[in-house]
Amino acid sequence: MTELPLAPLKRIIKSAGGQRVSPEAEQVLAKILEDMAEEIAEDAVKCAKHAGRVTIQASDIEMSCK
Repeated sequence: MTELPLAPLKRIIKSAGGQRVSPEAEQVLAKILEDMAEEIAEDAVKCAKHAGRVTIQASDIEMSCK
């Protein structure tokens, strides 16, 4: 089971041009996005700690995505 709700992911796929979306496609996209989000979050935590903060800021997330 994924943390992300599947309905918005289905809408994203459809807005990208997909006419029909299988439940498996929704699940795979959710898993990939969650894995990517976890990697970004871990890096953002490192950025905040390096700056001497415990609060993760938007700039930490943005820096982690680069």
